[in-house]
Amino acid sequence: MEKNIKGLVERLQDGENVIVAEGYLFVFQRRCYLKAGAFVPEVVLEHPQLVKEQYREFVRAGSDVVLAFTYYAHREKMRVIGRENVVVEANKTALRLAREVADETGTLMAGNICNTTLYDKNDKNDDVMNIFKEQIEWAMEFNADFIVGETFNQHGEAMMALEAIKTYGKVPAVITMSSHKFNVNGDVGTMDGYTLQDCCKLLEDAGAAVVGLNCTRGPSTMLPIMEKIRKTCKGPIAALPAAYRTTKEEPTYQSLTDPTDGTKLFPDDLECRASCCKDFFEFGKKCKEIGIQYVGICCGNESKFTRSLAESFGRKPDACRYNTDMSQSYVYGSGSSFKACYTVDLKGVM
Repeated sequence: MEKNIKGLVERLQDGENVIVAEGYLFVFQRRCYLKAGAFVPEVVLEHPQLVKEQYREFVRAGSDVVLAFTYYAHREKMRVIGRENVVVEANKTALRLAREVADETGTLMAGNICNTTLYDKNDKNDDVMNIFKEQIEWAMEFNADFIVGETFNQHGEAMMALEAIKTYGKVPAVITMSSHKFNVNGDVGTMDGYTLQDCCKLLEDAGAAVVGLNCTRGPSTMLPIMEKIRKTCKGPIAALPAAYRTTKEEPTYQSLTDPTDGTKLFPDDLECRASCCKDFFEFGKKCKEIGIQYVGICCGNESKFTRSLAESFGRKPDACRYNTDMSQSYVYGSGSSFKACYTVDLKGVM
């Protein structure tokens, strides 16, 4: 497909919403192609066809963007699992596949950088900048339309990521913070002492095209913070929650506990506190009310959640062909061919 599509900034300036499906780490961890712990995307190297199909599946469900699966494919994370020697191959494979799917579907393609696990506010952080630099330069080899820098829990590292994108990418930057439970002047903040709304305002003032939050919190515990960010920031803001029913008492998915025995659920047993389709339909409606233009889902995402989110914005992606229709069910439907002995009186179901 010849590339002639509206860019990210132009869409946002025209008042459009941009839907972005993320969550590849948990998708492949659930499917037993990725190990929880290091969370390194080895699947890109070992089963690239699965990654490419997941790109397509998220677009089919309504994503406007193919986000290259280079999250935690940086040099430090690859070193932890003893595979730093293939860091270039991992990045370029993920980027090439993302570019191919974006071109065939007429969507935007984004490069991806993230927290390095190396940042120290008391250090020069040359190793951090080098990680950002090479991942951004690889993304630009594949003509990334913009770069996402995400899941930062320190303002200083997020600012470094933004500076790296401006210097080595020269494309729009989307910078999102990961909102942990740190008390800064009575508000949720970063590990280095900024409220999330102040952090986002500083990133916006420094030239980020979009600022906001991703991951860690589910819709219900992310949206109150987004309301504060909306009041603080003038430009486009982003909200990409994790797909889990977090609460005021357990505001992040890392803090969720099993309601039956109180044990921690992260990382292998989160499904018993998972979000559902109606959660993301309602989340999308709330985003419209607040004025959040860049909207998506991070860890725990499934294609049906992205589809529900797209539908909340009045869209009908290809995946809607398979929306639920229980009138066709032999148990719950009322077709003349259905046998009466199979029908269920829902009022009598305990």
